[in-house]
Amino acid sequence: MFRDSCSTFEPTRGLHGVAHNPLVSIVVPAHNAEVTLARALDCLLDQEIVDWEAIIVDDASTDRTPAIIAGYVEHDARFRTLSSCAYSAAGARNIGMSTARGHWLMFLDADDWVDASFLAKMLAALEAAPDAVAAYCGSRRVMPDGELTQSSIATEVAIQPFETFARRCAIRTHALLVDRKTIAELGGFDVSLRTCEDWDLWQRLARLGKHWVMVDEPLAFYRVSPNALSRNSTQMLADAEIVIARGFSADPRVKHPASAHANGAIEANGRTASEALAWFALWNAASDCGCGSRSINPQSLRTLPAGRKWAREIAKVAVDGLMVGSLSVPAQLAARWDRFGDSLTELIIELGKVWNNPDAARRVQYHFEQMLLDVDDLAAPRRLARTLGIRVDARNPASIEVPEGIDQIYAHLMMDGQIEALVQFGVLGRVTRRHWIELILNFVPPERPMHSAARLARRSPVDAPQKGAGADKSNMFAAEALLSMAGRRSDRDSHFGKLAGLAAEAQALVRSSAETKEPFTAPRRARAADGRDNDRTSFWNRHFATEDPWNYGSPYEQEKYERQLEILPAGPIGRALELACAEGHFTRQLAPRVGHLTATDISAVAVGRARARCSDQPNVEFGVLDFSADTLPGEMDLIVCSEVLYYLDDLADVRRIAKKLIEALAPGGSFISAHAFVLRDNVGRTGFDWNTFGAQAISETLAATDGLVLDQSIQTELYRIDRFRRLSPGDVATEAMVDHVPIRAPVEIGVARNIVWGGARALRRDVARSERRQRIPVLMYHSVADDGPAALARFRLAPAAFASQMAWLRANGFHAIRSEQLEWFIVNRQPFVGRPVLITFDDGFQNFADHAWPALRTNDLTAEVFLVTDLVGESAQWDAYSGPPTQLMDAGTVRRLAGEGAFFGSHLATHRAIDGLSSSDLAAELLRSRMFIERWTGRPTTAFAAPFSVTDRRLGRLAKECGYRIGFGGRHGPADLDCDPIDLPRIEIRGDHSLDDFVGKVEAVLA
Repeated sequence: MFRDSCSTFEPTRGLHGVAHNPLVSIVVPAHNAEVTLARALDCLLDQEIVDWEAIIVDDASTDRTPAIIAGYVEHDARFRTLSSCAYSAAGARNIGMSTARGHWLMFLDADDWVDASFLAKMLAALEAAPDAVAAYCGSRRVMPDGELTQSSIATEVAIQPFETFARRCAIRTHALLVDRKTIAELGGFDVSLRTCEDWDLWQRLARLGKHWVMVDEPLAFYRVSPNALSRNSTQMLADAEIVIARGFSADPRVKHPASAHANGAIEANGRTASEALAWFALWNAASDCGCGSRSINPQSLRTLPAGRKWAREIAKVAVDGLMVGSLSVPAQLAARWDRFGDSLTELIIELGKVWNNPDAARRVQYHFEQMLLDVDDLAAPRRLARTLGIRVDARNPASIEVPEGIDQIYAHLMMDGQIEALVQFGVLGRVTRRHWIELILNFVPPERPMHSAARLARRSPVDAPQKGAGADKSNMFAAEALLSMAGRRSDRDSHFGKLAGLAAEAQALVRSSAETKEPFTAPRRARAADGRDNDRTSFWNRHFATEDPWNYGSPYEQEKYERQLEILPAGPIGRALELACAEGHFTRQLAPRVGHLTATDISAVAVGRARARCSDQPNVEFGVLDFSADTLPGEMDLIVCSEVLYYLDDLADVRRIAKKLIEALAPGGSFISAHAFVLRDNVGRTGFDWNTFGAQAISETLAATDGLVLDQSIQTELYRIDRFRRLSPGDVATEAMVDHVPIRAPVEIGVARNIVWGGARALRRDVARSERRQRIPVLMYHSVADDGPAALARFRLAPAAFASQMAWLRANGFHAIRSEQLEWFIVNRQPFVGRPVLITFDDGFQNFADHAWPALRTNDLTAEVFLVTDLVGESAQWDAYSGPPTQLMDAGTVRRLAGEGAFFGSHLATHRAIDGLSSSDLAAELLRSRMFIERWTGRPTTAFAAPFSVTDRRLGRLAKECGYRIGFGGRHGPADLDCDPIDLPRIEIRGDHSLDDFVGKVEAVLA
């Protein structure tokens, strides 16, 4: 079946001379292999396992190959030889395989070799997996100069062998031991294929659905030759197209395929046959560039995925192909850039044109160049397409002119011949000595450059002379770096000069914007009821400096007034006293219900407004009265006191006031008290989170006062209104009437933000006193809406679910902080106090204003929203491929929310991923977005979040140079005191996770 018409067999002879069935048969095709054959055969003699046979197939060699074969056959009976005129590795292997007797087969080309432990380790793996049909290992390429590449192994073969081989050849021919009988049943190698014949056979083998076992070591060595068929890209691509097409369809050559593979590979998640061919075309195109040729049509790359997550993989494949084409290991590629750089760069540019996405191509270019420089020693400057790789003397840096087209620097900061630090940064123009010094101070440990700072100072033309013989010159290095920004930007061609030019352009754009600037509205927020002041009168006068500090006319307050009127005692009320009448809103409603009303307040400012409000009420007189310190007028039929007893020092003070009230009431007179429930009284029920006692404690204290008895109580979830009566001589107390009523009026935000509904598990003030921690959760949200494209469900949280999460944070003692506060803790190495949380939103959707912001304010929390400034007021076009894009907030909404206490940062200007932007475009977006946000909010903008959570090594440094101090990139997890403020992690809150999932993520940070 496998024999060729001109093949001949030479019988075994040699040292042992006894025929047997060995464990392993090794087929070695050889054509004019006199230079390399001995190395290949010697590696077999070195094997730790001796139970093998080697069948060497001389495929029409015209050099010394037959003689070399004869020598090995003569000296070791395990070697046998065949002659063939197949003129192809596939045909020669088939001929050798036809006479093989071993259980396992290995195919070793005459220019390759394996490690001495190859057979032992591969057979051990097969013995441990008796159901396996093949074992494979890792491999290393060997270049003509003897240099070795890093180990390569395809772990996915052990998981999904057929789906892998349907798309690519993932294993070297000799990195495999396979079952001989199975290979024979499959028909051996396809001799119609000049290349890819091994791939085709492994694909058929994998289609059987049997187990492949992996040996994760580089045991196989593959020699790369200038004349290798793998460098014939035209033939390789033609043969690969055939093999891939077979992989995605039924293959009649495989009689008993696994049912899952009978009809070919699964085209899931875009992993189609055309994409597989495009990946192979990319490898060959890069190989061509290395050879100095261009035979691959860029259109063949069209189906390569242009998504961000694939850029590094595309660059990796290009590097791999380039290695083979240029016969270079990765560490040599940057130094040899002149040979293939222009061609490779043009290929990547063409790829961007095919995609109609130049940003994606630029992203690939950046990844590609970084891969080359990451393994280069930079012994000489490496000028690539966009990156300049250099060494810099950290003790005496010199200015660097940046060649045209270069927009990032990759530098080794050197000291005493050693690499002290690696610096990679975006660059717009000349890198001056001053610029280098700033970088060195940031990246090199401070004690290192100081050893020679004095020597540097003597050389520096900008150093000022030091006074005094004992002057410390160790700070001169730092002093040189601290020259003014204006000075370093005076050079227009320098990096900072170019950056200043971009800043000026951004500023002009902001100033020319047609959007008008309106006055900012400060957030309206009443003081919490826990204030204390040694001078009570001054405290309350300051409180009433703003008119109507509690929004007395709100539906919530008015409903409370109505219920106080409902609880008035029956019958005529002659003389009434109102304590803490404030600005007279309730006074005006109470006056018609009594004969004479004395309305008092400690604040003359409040009394003046109350008098004006009630000027048409002839039965009301006003006075300034401190009911705690002053004597109360007596013989009152009614005393009303609302929302003020919280401000007394303690319950002993309440008991003292209660006695004064009894003295001021006429026998049988009534005292009405209206106060809110406070968590301090009962943390397990709904209440206001004030640092004081509340309605429950006040009511219990009053009820325990001799001479007072509770007649009636109206109670809601938030407050209670009690009517007490002064007992007359001989009166007998009766059971109070208690009415539980709902709150029908809406609770305004100024009130709601102080409420913890359902009670609290922890109070903010308690955890602030008792808890210090090293890390906090920084939560990342996107959209808060019920509906939207299914593809974006992960990024969309239902409003009800978001409200539940915020309520949980509030009930568990969390307080929201801003990114600037987080930065302060990190920079000052101060432990976080209590339970802080930073809540962030990317993109700036309108549904933040509609749904998220009300829930945040209700729970006394805030958030930081990162805006895409060029698209403010438009829609999220970057999501258009998933469905109708979501509306974004406009500038007016941003301004309003900023006035209400929301905070805003930059999500850059266009929402393009930064790793595909040129350094100039990246800087322009950072500057432009910051300036627009500052215009809209009236506050400095110091924080940014990278679109798509994508960063690169340029971003942090360039962002700092553009005025930012805080950045959020692609890192996930809690933020701690060891974080770099310009590269902070966040915890994504997904829309498809439950409240329990949310709680688990947050509590994990507290643990």
